[in-house]
Amino acid sequence: PVAAPAGRASAAISFARAQLGKPYVWGATGPSGYDCSGLTQAAWRAAGVSLPRTTYTQINAGRRVSRSELAPGDLVFFYSGISHVGLYIGGGQMIHAPRPGAPVRIAPIDEMPFAGATRVA
Repeated sequence: PVAAPAGRASAAISFARAQLGKPYVWGATGPSGYDCSGLTQAAWRAAGVSLPRTTYTQINAGRRVSRSELAPGDLVFFYSGISHVGLYIGGGQMIHAPRPGAPVRIAPIDEMPFAGATRVA
């Protein structure tokens, strides 16, 4: 069982949930569309935490955690070049902005090659 998110993680997840269905727009940081790192940056900004803009820099924000340590609110990263990020919500699921033509959605973290995770708050 995964503990319910608390505090800032809960606020970040609530923000991300409210974005479900919005379009993926490359380079966008909201409010009408997002790319992957724009969504995670906006979600954590809504929780009072400042994150860098890109996936490549977000992986170095906060403390690295292993896949077995994942908790709701953690940033989860994918592919060997660290080219995608999502917001972990528990139960093996994340909210992410997947790609052009695919809206912000909930998806399993197993659908892409896992590369690492960071806890920012």
